[in-house]
Amino acid sequence: MFDDLVTRATLAGAGLSLATGPLGCFVIWRRMAYFGDATAHAAILGVALALAMDLPVTLGTLVVALAMAATVAGLATRGWAMDTTLGVLSHSALAFGLVAVSYFPTVRSDLSVWLFGDILAVGRGDLMWIWIGAGLVAALIAWRWQALLTATLNEDLAQSSGLNPARERLVLVIALAVVVAVALKLVGALLIAAMLIIPAAAARWLSRGPEAMALLAVLISVISVVLGLQLSLWQDTPAGPSVIVAAAGIFAVLGLVFGRSRG
Repeated sequence: MFDDLVTRATLAGAGLSLATGPLGCFVIWRRMAYFGDATAHAAILGVALALAMDLPVTLGTLVVALAMAATVAGLATRGWAMDTTLGVLSHSALAFGLVAVSYFPTVRSDLSVWLFGDILAVGRGDLMWIWIGAGLVAALIAWRWQALLTATLNEDLAQSSGLNPARERLVLVIALAVVVAVALKLVGALLIAAMLIIPAAAARWLSRGPEAMALLAVLISVISVVLGLQLSLWQDTPAGPSVIVAAAGIFAVLGLVFGRSRG
């Protein structure tokens, strides 16, 4: 049974990596780290609303994450000072979510699961939805890859090429919301952004082009899941944070080895 839990957790982490790898690259290229935090923190409010309306938690988190992402994207197009706005929205969403969850004693007792995740508690049904959600995000990014890349590099160039930068931004917003919904149980609301950013940042040390960076980000993310789960079993540490610790370790090692050669 224990081996079965680890196998499911590894498969869940690998499935999530298919989406977080390439999406994390766009988060870095577009400097959307705080954007990811705001969307992930809003997921806690989605948990409370789903329970209040007797809906599946994944559906509740997806709806709220989409609403938060769309709000942030809309404010960005209107020229708001996004560093301050994102800071306010991110922490306010988390605070509102924690207050709302406090009205549900059963959820309050398991609050650490929603904040930090519990990848070892993933069931077969969860595994199916994780792979479906992550697969859809990966397929969406692959389909819109060139358009997303062009809009990321230069919006004026994208417009002159017949692309709509706002539409490509919406694609990323939808992808981010789906990833938040499927990743909440694995790494928790406080660590989803780390799962997006750290493997992609580590891949940047090794890659020479955007496609290579996306593929390496997926690989590093999968390796982080495997190493993090082994660390969790060895030291009896929380599984979700242990995955992020492993990713941070890989980033540090690659930075020390390859950062000097590039510098």
